[in-house]
Formats: sequence, structure tokens, C-alpha cells
Amino acid sequence: MEEKKHKRRVRYKGTHPRSYKEKYKEHNPEKYADTIAKVIAKGSTPAGMHISIMVDEILDFLQIQPGQKGLDATLGYGGHSRRMLEKLQGQGRLIGLDIDPIESQKTEERLQKAGFGPDLFIRVLTNFANIDQVARDYGKFDFLLADLGVSSMQIDNPERGFSYKNHGPLDLRLNPQEGIPASKRLQELSQEEIQGMLEENSDEPYAQELAKAIYKNSHFGKEISTTTDLRNIIETTIEPYSKGMGQGEKKDFYKKTCQRVFQAIRIDINSEFEVLDAFLTKLPQVMNPGGRIAILTFHSGEDRMVKKAFKAGKNLVYQEVARDVIRPSKEECVTNPRSRSTKMRWAIVKGEEA
Repeated sequence: MEEKKHKRRVRYKGTHPRSYKEKYKEHNPEKYADTIAKVIAKGSTPAGMHISIMVDEILDFLQIQPGQKGLDATLGYGGHSRRMLEKLQGQGRLIGLDIDPIESQKTEERLQKAGFGPDLFIRVLTNFANIDQVARDYGKFDFLLADLGVSSMQIDNPERGFSYKNHGPLDLRLNPQEGIPASKRLQELSQEEIQGMLEENSDEPYAQELAKAIYKNSHFGKEISTTTDLRNIIETTIEPYSKGMGQGEKKDFYKKTCQRVFQAIRIDINSEFEVLDAFLTKLPQVMNPGGRIAILTFHSGEDRMVKKAFKAGKNLVYQEVARDVIRPSKEECVTNPRSRSTKMRWAIVKGEEA
């Protein structure tokens, strides 16, 4: 029998790890629970993890009963799925969808270790635009959750290229095994298309100026291959408009612009609006009478789409829809700052005619 070599922990400079890979304790929450608790208590998300948002509000609305069948349309880290599975009390089934083959496999393994085997939980590697096919394979659902946010473990991992804060390849694909990365996509777009993308996907006020700079660099300069490359272009382009701002105001100006640009490109790369439109169109067809639907949105574009779809379906396919959005509590926004922009909308499918 070959002797297993001892694997030394990651070494880092200083008293605390800084980079994503150095935070080995945060990547192992079962073993280092105390470290995880300290990170969360500071209002941060541990590396490689995702803190589920508005769990209590979601469960209060869904009213899950043992024996029901549910769908987590965006599995992610599986925090919502775990709580929904607990509500089933070992009776019924939950299907979890995700297009990220890397993170969804880790989530399935965590749920299995927690006691939720294939008799209770099934992971399906597919886009949630394909819920009609999922319903054909597994039957219609009594409750459904769609959390439209990008998971923290994707955002924080520099190799995925989702954040301007971390240096890494400019990728932004939810499924890195399909399609092309953002760096290649920008080389395909005209200046007018880049401007339209920024305006439509994130309401970017400096869309014209940024589109010109991005196009010039991606077509006539060297490839915008990293997140740092794109961030530098953004900051250089908007620098003239920050004159007269204080240091704090200027920092916030740069931060919000970078967030909007990265968001717009991510939406384009993953066809997020087209996917959401297909999902919302098919939604009523995959639910049982009286089925409950909860959707979490994180920016105005997707929230408008959900609101419009629910309103259009009221009295036709939905017996009741949320009049107002539900937002996370002040306490949750403090402990998990990434929840601040969240809006929850819900709908109840019409019951069978008496």
C-alpha cells in the first residue's frame, strides 16, 4: 500500500491570509467552524462559501409540507436547498438545477454528507431556462425558488473572473466549460454594441465613453485579458469625471462604475435576460395547482422582468402575486452586506376549479 504523503498547509506572508487560495481554513468550514463564525460575524463571506439570503422569509412563504416536490432553480452553494430539504422531513423530493459543473458537484457532495441522498435530492446540470424539460422528467412542482444572484464562491474565486477586486482572467462565464470568455467576447462586439450592452444591462451613465475606450483597447490595442486590464480602462476613462470629488466619494464612484460594467458584461456573456425570459414564460406550466413561487432579484433589470411577468399572469395563471417586494431585514444586511440589493417577489399558481 502506497504511503499517503502529508500535504502541508498553504504558507502566506504576515499574520493573516489575504489571497483566495491562502484562506485554507475558510475553504474547510466543517473543520474550522470557529474561523467561519468569526468571518461571518465581521459581516464578511468566508472564501469558497455563500451565505444564503432571506431564508426565513422564503420558507415562511413557501410553506413546504412533507411529501411535496420542489425545485431549487439555482442551486448554488445549496444553503436554501438544505433548509427546504429539512422542511420535507425525509418525505418528498427536491430537484436542484445549476449550470456550474464545478460548484454544483461540491454542493451535491455536501448535501449527501448531510443525509440528503438521491431519494430526497437530485442535482440536474442544466440551465433553469429548461424547466419544462425538467418537469417532463420529474413531474410538476409544489414549490419553487429561483435565487438570481451570482454565488459568492464564484465572485470571490479569482480564476472565474467575476470581480474587479480580484486579479484573474476576464472570464465571467457561469459555466466555464461552454461558450467563450468575456475577453474574447469583447473582441467580437462593435463600439455601438458595447454601448448598448452597458446601457441595457446596467443603466451605465458613462456607457458611451466606456464603450469607446473598451472598443479601442480590445480591437486596436492588446486583448483585455484580465479583470485588472478592464478595471484600469474603466478608471482611466471616468477619471476626468471625478475631478472635485473627495477621496471617499471618488473611491465610491470608481467602485460603482466597475460593478455596473462587470455586471453588464456578465449578463451578456451568460445571456441572463434571455434565460430569465424563457424561465418566466415556462414557469406556470411546471407548477401544480396552488404551487408557490419565490424569486430573488439583485438588480433593476431582472426585477422589472419578474414584476412584469407576474403582473401579466395575475388572474390568468396566478391567483395571487406580491404587491410589493420583500426586502432583507436590517440585521441581515449588517451580517451579510451582499444581501442589501435583494428583492423578493412571489406568486401562487391558480388552484383547480371547484
